Amino acid sequence: MDAGFLEPVGLGRAEGAVYLRLLHRPRTDAAHLAADVGLTPARVTRVLANLGAAGLVTKLAGRPARYVAAPPQVALDALAVRRAQELDRLRTTTRRLAAEYERAPGGEPGDLVELIEGGPAVRHHIAQLQHGARDEVLLIDCPPYLGGAPEHNAAQLQALRRGVAYRTIYHLPVLDDPGRLAEITEYVEAGEDARALPDVRMKMMIADRRTALIPLSFEASETGVRILVHRSPLLDALVACFDLLWEKAAPIGTALRGTHRDRELLALLAAGMKDAAVMRSLGLTQRTMTRRMAALLDALDAGTRFQAGMNAARRGLV
Repeated sequence: MDAGFLEPVGLGRAEGAVYLRLLHRPRTDAAHLAADVGLTPARVTRVLANLGAAGLVTKLAGRPARYVAAPPQVALDALAVRRAQELDRLRTTTRRLAAEYERAPGGEPGDLVELIEGGPAVRHHIAQLQHGARDEVLLIDCPPYLGGAPEHNAAQLQALRRGVAYRTIYHLPVLDDPGRLAEITEYVEAGEDARALPDVRMKMMIADRRTALIPLSFEASETGVRILVHRSPLLDALVACFDLLWEKAAPIGTALRGTHRDRELLALLAAGMKDAAVMRSLGLTQRTMTRRMAALLDALDAGTRFQAGMNAARRGLV
């Protein structure tokens, strides 16, 4: 078992390693435990104190002092319950503080925006916005990226599991990268509602329509600086801008994953080419053609094949 199994209840890997060792070797003193788990005796003494305070270890009488692990089902269940109660109290306090914050008088105009500088600070705020979101995150994903390449968004997956809705607009060319496409597919399968535009440069993240994070500049270079926007007319304008772009963006469906073959098919449809000619040109079987056409019609909200081609052309997909 991984030694980090106690991390959800606030204990570290060292505590996990010592507890596991005591389960398999009860009545062990600190010196032998230190040798077994590769820690200094002083560190093991502190770890045993932490485990004792958590109710996971009992110190036996005698010299040298020996230790036994508490039964896992009883001790760990009790510890998990205590931690859950602490988290509930924290949530209650958070809601009370949030209500007090809402009732507080408005600050100066300069308080409506904050300047966030440096990669670590920007990454912290990106994660913080998502961890704090309750209802919805609006996201425009486009280059340039912090650090030169898009980073895996673990905070998004966690938020999606909590039931937070994500609406994301992607810069269409990024879908041509197989690795990036696989990552986006992971988000979509987790519940993200994703769309794409052929050329979008207004990178932004908006949490619960209350706070937004945008670059200092929408130019083609990454400066590592962001503006944190609080409730204000500027935030309202950013939300309205996102909603407008969302209406224009194309849903990313099975047939719109950015592959060259799908774009070729869309281009031929827009040109009004007959089915037989399309199949010959792309080397498709009738069955494959039928399946891909059904997916395209659904994704493009089209009733006919010609209409699908025209809708794709209007959206800049061909």
